[in-house]
Parts: sequence; C-alpha cells; structure tokens
Amino acid sequence: MDMKITGIYERTVNLIGEEGQKKLFSKKVVLIGLGGVGSYILEALSRAGVGTLIIADFEKIEETNINRQLYALHSTVGMYKTEAAKARIADINADITVIIHNIFVTKEDLANIIPADCDYIIDAIDSVQSKIDIIKYAKMNDIKVISCMGTGKKLDNTNFKIADISKSEMCPLAKKIRKQLRDEGITKVDVLYSTAANMTTEGRKIASISYVPATAGLLIAGHVIQKLIQ
Repeated sequence: MDMKITGIYERTVNLIGEEGQKKLFSKKVVLIGLGGVGSYILEALSRAGVGTLIIADFEKIEETNINRQLYALHSTVGMYKTEAAKARIADINADITVIIHNIFVTKEDLANIIPADCDYIIDAIDSVQSKIDIIKYAKMNDIKVISCMGTGKKLDNTNFKIADISKSEMCPLAKKIRKQLRDEGITKVDVLYSTAANMTTEGRKIASISYVPATAGLLIAGHVIQKLIQ
C-alpha cells in the first residue's frame, strides 16, 4: 500500500513511529459485521491508517440502528452499511483501499472474501454458526482472528476483556462457541467478552445502548492495531 505520512497521521507517528505507521499502511484486514461493534472497529482502523479494509455486511441501515451504530443517521437510513462506511472512510483518507461485500457471510463465501495475504480477520457478527465458520477458516489458513462475543442486554461497559476463549466466563455466547470449538479440537482463539450480567429487557429486538458496543469495538480495534505493528 503506497500511502504517504501526512498531517493526518502526525500524532500517531509521534506515538508508534514512522515504521509503525508504514506497517499499518501495508496491512490488510477483513471485518465481518458493521453493527454497533463493527462500525467502531472500522472507524478506529481507518483513522489509524490500515491500508486495505475488506468489509462484509448484508444489512441496510434502519432507524433502530441510530442509537448505537456509527454509520446510522437519519440521512443514511436505507443505505447499505457497507456503502455508508466506504463513503465515511473516503472522507477520512481516500487513499485507503476499501472492498465491500453486501452479503450474509456463510462458510461458502469465506474464500471469496478473505484473501490469502490477509493479516487479520475480525468477526463482529451475531450468527453462531458463521462465527464458528470464520474461526475455523482462519485457523485452517493460519490467519490471525479475533471474535466478538455478546454485547447486547448490557448497561455496564467496564467489564470487557480480551482473552483466549478458554478463559472466558459469564458470557452465554462465549460458552456456546467455546463448547463447539472444543468439540472440533480448535484452541487458542482470542475473543472479546464481558463479565457483566445481562439486564432484564423488554421487546423482541435485542436491547442495547450507545456506549456498550462502541467500547467493545474500540477495544478490539486497539488489540488488532497493536498486533499489526509488532
């Protein structure tokens, strides 16, 4: 990726140095899921200067997304999340390569979405089976991966942790994923999870609030960026 160190990155360079910044320019990250968590992951990756971002999500923005998703505005309702994300990244740095896939990701899609030279896969979706498929694909192809566990029904954003899934606790989704991975002999998978209790909620849609998925997304982005510059 041929990107120049401009004023956009002056403060980042002061922190990680020119070599660190150039490393980020050269990296290729796949992000699957652009909801409350994924949108904030992508924001941080793009502002940090990750050179190639491959994003996948099948949904269009709805009014109910506005309470927590970065790309969700009254002016973007009805747009594909991927399209809104690409437009925003172009306004941050037009030199970043953004490749979009407007699909619900299944195991049959992974080889088409994830290039062989991918540096990191980030899973920020809700589907249990797709999460398992993404992790299995990453392991099979020796690509670093991190998977986000449950962030809905939580009011407390101070109890997120990133650790190997074998160490996760208090998260029903992590428990389910952990068991399936163990049954298939898959180990050493980084996940973000929360030890905060789920709140009692009402309504059919999964309850959420502005700052909880945003916190999770920024923590994942920070973890990935630090790994990319090592």
